[in-house]
Amino acid sequence: MKKDNIVLNLLVFAEKIENGALQADLLQEASDLGFEKVEIRREYFKNLSQEKHVIQQRANDLGIELFYSVPDEVFVEGKVNDCLQSYLEEAKEMGVRHIKWNIGDFQESSSLDDLEELTNHGIQINVENDQTQGSGTIQPIYQFMEKVSEKQLSIGYVYDLGNWRFVGENEQDAVEKLGDYVRYIHVKDVCYQDGKPQAVALDKGEIEWRKILSQLPMDIPVAIEYPTTSNKEIFQAKQKLEEWS
Repeated sequence: MKKDNIVLNLLVFAEKIENGALQADLLQEASDLGFEKVEIRREYFKNLSQEKHVIQQRANDLGIELFYSVPDEVFVEGKVNDCLQSYLEEAKEMGVRHIKWNIGDFQESSSLDDLEELTNHGIQINVENDQTQGSGTIQPIYQFMEKVSEKQLSIGYVYDLGNWRFVGENEQDAVEKLGDYVRYIHVKDVCYQDGKPQAVALDKGEIEWRKILSQLPMDIPVAIEYPTTSNKEIFQAKQKLEEWS
C-alpha cells in the first residue's frame, strides 16, 4: 500500500488525549511517525473555537491533509440533522478535506433533498458503520447508499473493518454488499474477552484483514483506528499496511 494512502486516526492517542494532550500537538507526533494524513476527532477538542485555528496552522506547517470524524448522525427522527451545515463550516475553517458522519435514523421515507446542498462545499462527505444497530448494520447502510446512488449524490461510505463484530455481523458479508460504495477504510482487528469483542492491533485478533482489503477498492485512504499502547505499535501497523499489496 502506498505510504501516502495511510491515515492516522487520533483514536490511537486516546490515552494521551485523556491525559490532556491537544490534537494540534499530536499532529507533530503523527508527522514524526511518517503520516501525511491524519483524522482528527470532534469529541477530542477541549475548546473547539480556540483549537480549530491552531490545528489548521499546524497541519499546514507539517503538510498534513486533515480528515474530520464527527460523531453525529445524518438523520434525526428521519429528517436531515440541522447541525450538519455547522460541522462543514468547522471543517472549512480547519482546512479539512474529508468529513465523516453516521447515518442515524435513516428511514425508507426519508428525503435526501436537503443533503444535496451539503455536497457543494468542496469537502468529501462519507458515512461510516459505527457500533450501533441503527447506523452500524449492513441493511440500513445499504439502503441509504442505494438511495444516494439513485440521487447521484457525492456521498461515500467508510468501511470500518472491525465494527461489524460489535453489532453481530460479518465483515465478509459487508464487503459483498457494500464494497462498491467504499471510498475510505478504517482498519482494526478484533479479539474476544468473555465473549465480548475488543478492538486490538492488526494480527492480534481474528479478522483476516488482508483478505478483506484485497476485495475492497485499491488506492483509497486507509486509516489505522484503534486505541494503541505505544508509538511502536502504531509504526508496526503502518509497516504492515505498507507491506500489504
